[in-house]
Amino acid sequence: MNPFRLAASELRRLTSSRMARLGVIALALIPTLYAGLYLYANHDPYAALSQVPAAVASDDRGATLDGGERLDAGSSVADKLVDSKSFAWHHVSSAEALAGVYDGTYSFAVVIPESFSADLAATGDFTPRKAEVILETNDANNYMTTMMGNTVIKEVRASVASQVSETAADRLLVGFTRIHDELGAAVDGAEKLRSGLADADSGAAKAQQGAQSLASGLHQLSVGAAKLDDGLGQAVSGADRLHTGASSLASGLGTLQSRTASLPAQTERLADGAAQVAAGNKRIAVIGDRVAGISTDLRAKVGAERDPLVAQLRAAGLDDTQIALVQARLDRVDSLVVQADGKVQQASSDLDRLATGAGQVATGARALADATPALTGGISDAADGARRLRDGSASLESGLRTLDAGAGQLSRGAASAATGGDSLASGIGQLKAGLDKLASGEAELHSELAKGRDAVPNPTDAQRTSVAKTIGDPVTVQPDSLATAGTYGAGLAPFFVSLALWIGAYVLFLLVRPLSTRALATSQRSVRTALGGWLAPVAIGLVQSVVLFGIVALALDLPVAHPLLVVLFVGFVSLTFVAILHALAARLGAVGKFLGLVFMVVQLVSAGGTFPWQTLPAPLQAVHHVVPMTYAIDGLRRLMYGADLAPVLLDLGVLAGFLVAALTVSTIAARRFRVWTPKRIKPELSL
Repeated sequence: MNPFRLAASELRRLTSSRMARLGVIALALIPTLYAGLYLYANHDPYAALSQVPAAVASDDRGATLDGGERLDAGSSVADKLVDSKSFAWHHVSSAEALAGVYDGTYSFAVVIPESFSADLAATGDFTPRKAEVILETNDANNYMTTMMGNTVIKEVRASVASQVSETAADRLLVGFTRIHDELGAAVDGAEKLRSGLADADSGAAKAQQGAQSLASGLHQLSVGAAKLDDGLGQAVSGADRLHTGASSLASGLGTLQSRTASLPAQTERLADGAAQVAAGNKRIAVIGDRVAGISTDLRAKVGAERDPLVAQLRAAGLDDTQIALVQARLDRVDSLVVQADGKVQQASSDLDRLATGAGQVATGARALADATPALTGGISDAADGARRLRDGSASLESGLRTLDAGAGQLSRGAASAATGGDSLASGIGQLKAGLDKLASGEAELHSELAKGRDAVPNPTDAQRTSVAKTIGDPVTVQPDSLATAGTYGAGLAPFFVSLALWIGAYVLFLLVRPLSTRALATSQRSVRTALGGWLAPVAIGLVQSVVLFGIVALALDLPVAHPLLVVLFVGFVSLTFVAILHALAARLGAVGKFLGLVFMVVQLVSAGGTFPWQTLPAPLQAVHHVVPMTYAIDGLRRLMYGADLAPVLLDLGVLAGFLVAALTVSTIAARRFRVWTPKRIKPELSL
């Protein structure tokens, strides 16, 4: 008897009655019910998130930026969430939102605090604070809503960060424009400074020349004042002698008057003395005239130098305050010179009158000597004149002493002014040197400012807007997938189809006998017995595969890139799984069926059907590479999503290895069970 006849015999046994046929049909539909219902329930849950109730509350008070713009980021975020319709958003108060999450009215809530906009605006004051968004969740509602809420918060954070970055970048670029404009104004100012420094340097040169001329004139004034002081000293000495002589004259005339009797003898001596006095007075008068001439010249020179000096100082760039200070000093000097000149002129006039009087006295004395008889009558008049001369010489001496004191002050003031003129000339020279250095530094400043202005960006409004948007959102994601599942259900389909085929193969052996008892009792070859026991459930498994594919591809409308290849691959997977469970059941009986269930659980957690297998613990990662469901899932993914099909050959090779190994174990079991033992006749455990 060949394996096909054995399989047909087992199928006839399984369909011998109506109830048995219904059982076979149920077995054929179990994978479809398991995978179909699960994939139907989870076909595209993300598309229905708009039905999940969520709350958003904004307590944000807003903020005012430096430029006066109003920032209401909280209201903007809340409105965008509501408009997005990503969930069934409800814009409520914060109290209502928290109460709703607590009692289950809302799955989660997003609460925006009062200081949200103010914290965002704080970056403009260089006192940055992170703005907070409160995500209120309640895992008692559903754990997945917490994960969804975290995703929403990430999107809100990215949106706000983009908006804040765009605003900050725009303000930064506006700052660049302002800096560029200010640097341009600074360059223009440096150009004007250069022109002003050139004028100042020219004025300083003229001022230096004027200061040097002033210093020279002041030195001459100092020399003339010193000479005047010396001359007035000599005049004081002469006046003192004149006063002494006048006093003697007055005394002599008094004596003459009292001693008229001796007049003839004394007139000769009087005439000689009068002649000497006249000569001395004449010399003093000459000196007084010379002093008066020098004083007149000095006064004329000081007056003549005043206006040119003021003009030169004004041309040199001195302001009105400084010129007024110099004029005040010149006024003082001019006043002293005028006073001294007046006194000198008065003294000169007195000396001239004194000289004339002395001459007349000498003439009179001589006439008196010559005309002694006539002198007696005039002795009284001469005595009076001598007394007046004595008093006048005393006044002359006093005036000359005052003039001498003024001349000393004039000399000292002129010397001080000369020293000040030298200091002024030196200071203006230093000023000119400093202006030269300043002009050199200004040229470098102008050059560097121009370079800085050209280096600072000056974007237009359109450029600034474009750059700010790019900085705020610098990365654009261009989705590109080599293979796309499309929906959540399609992504899980390979895993649940493989798991359903395993479950379908597992439940087959609740009714199907792994090995034919009749064949074991004969001399039938073990390999034929094993194949016969395998082919019967394979037939039902193939039906399971076809029905399951029809439901997945047609009823659930999941995308399938290679339909024919998927059907063939699913059928091959079913053959392999049936062979593995057949081997376990044939070799170990009830224990083998239990191990098949355990093996399913191990593959369920290690095959990597949901999360990437790299996320598994290390022991399960090792198991991942040696279980058949790993390769069934990988092959289905590539055939359904349209990826590179080359790895499918490896999947088929590994599954074929499991198939051959399982059939080998089944053959060994058939050979072993040809020998009947009491334990086989009455097993300890039966399923």
